[in-house]
Amino acid sequence: MEDYTKHIIPQDAPVTTALGQLSSLGQYLTLFVTDQSGRLQGTLTDGDIRRGLLNGKPLTDPVSRFMNTSYRFLRQNEYDTETIRRFRTQLLQLIPEIDAEGRILRIINLAKTKALLPVDAVIMAGGRGERLLPLTRNTPKPLLRVGDKPIIEHNVDRLIRFGINHIHITTRYLGEQLEAYFGDGSAKGVTIDYTREAEPLGTIGSLRLTNDYHYDAVLLMNSDLLTNIDFEDFYEEFRRQNADMSVATVPYPVSIPYAVLETADGGILSLKEKPTYTYYINAGIYLMKRSVVDLIPEGVYNATDLLEKLIDEGYKVTYFPLLGYWLDIGRPEDYQKACMDINHITL
Repeated sequence: MEDYTKHIIPQDAPVTTALGQLSSLGQYLTLFVTDQSGRLQGTLTDGDIRRGLLNGKPLTDPVSRFMNTSYRFLRQNEYDTETIRRFRTQLLQLIPEIDAEGRILRIINLAKTKALLPVDAVIMAGGRGERLLPLTRNTPKPLLRVGDKPIIEHNVDRLIRFGINHIHITTRYLGEQLEAYFGDGSAKGVTIDYTREAEPLGTIGSLRLTNDYHYDAVLLMNSDLLTNIDFEDFYEEFRRQNADMSVATVPYPVSIPYAVLETADGGILSLKEKPTYTYYINAGIYLMKRSVVDLIPEGVYNATDLLEKLIDEGYKVTYFPLLGYWLDIGRPEDYQKACMDINHITL
């Protein structure tokens, strides 16, 4: 975790202290000036100090006399993806996120973060992984290593790359190992909490056990996926269509090695020679409005049950074609493929 506190300086610190702090940063040479209560007051760069000195201000003056008070920031829960894009076009790198009182919650490095999605993520990680025995006898499937880290960590890191900083992991089988591996998420600069299933609750039932949501959209995904899905595109399409729930899908072509006849009333309407049909399969990744979670009944419940309920009751259910890499690691041959593919894909 990158320690953002090294970019913070109190407003009464002398400029000589700021110069030493800036020289220790190495990169991203910006300091954020705060008052005694931690409220953001301004920003400070070496350029601000240089201009102050040229205007006759002494080095013994506090940084408050040198700081720039026309700074840009994000207010907690009040920004969208368009705001982030605008900051990128302005070539900004470090952006503070502040609470309602103006206190800094975190400093976001736009050079390392693709987006900042106002989404809570839930990763389903409670399965036994029986088809991968004996590998899963003493290790939960999400912690099986693919390349240099476990399957689930690839997904956690991708969520973080898109600015998702509240992650819930639902566990059951050997769940204590997952909790020990990630802890509270502070090592990655995010918040990770856990919901332990006392019994299997299906593919979506445990969503009702999690109540600590921060945003109006919830992203749900299986832990045993290897994918480079663009979560920003997924979210933007979900928002553009004002969907109640959206399903990421993967194209699945089916080739028929025979001529196919289209018939009606005993006659032949057309003939297609060895056609290929493309269907869309469920990728195990969903976006839904927070209010949809309340429609999930307690107990065993599957994502397909929820989709059918929403469709039957007239909710707007959409799909998002996932055109990048996607692999469901369910069988030994899938795991072997993942271990080979990881050397040739960008996640």
